[in-house]
Amino acid sequence: MFAAGVSAPQVATELENSTKSAYAWRRAWKAGGEQALASKGAPGPDPVLSEDQVQKLIAKLEQGPAAAGWDEDQRWTLARVRTLIGRMFHLTVSIATVWETLRRAGYTPQQPISRAAERDEQAIEHFKRYQWPAVKGSRAGWARGSVSPTSPASR
Repeated sequence: MFAAGVSAPQVATELENSTKSAYAWRRAWKAGGEQALASKGAPGPDPVLSEDQVQKLIAKLEQGPAAAGWDEDQRWTLARVRTLIGRMFHLTVSIATVWETLRRAGYTPQQPISRAAERDEQAIEHFKRYQWPAVKGSRAGWARGSVSPTSPASR
């Protein structure tokens, strides 16, 4: 657009951006041509793991925690993934770095939806029906009144 003689305010309007940005782009274009306007990538530090390492990590994660030595349960936690990264790539990374790496790879935080294999539904029902009411007590015994220290009901 600059090469065609379009002004910076017109470029800003056309691209729905600020005039200040358009003037900065024009200065960069005059100094370095089209290459100066090319994207320099995402801001911030470079990722700790290379793309190849991330792909290897994902492949290992898809095998499950048991394949990596965690037999207690079948959940990946950030701490476990951090340990796995240390084992696989001999790198020490922060939990935040693990989270960012997984987020960029398309993972989202999840809660397990399955119930424990040891869960006893009959025992739970028995507790809820017979024991919980005795523990809970009745509402009639609860003290009524205001929580306000200046209320006459709280004296």
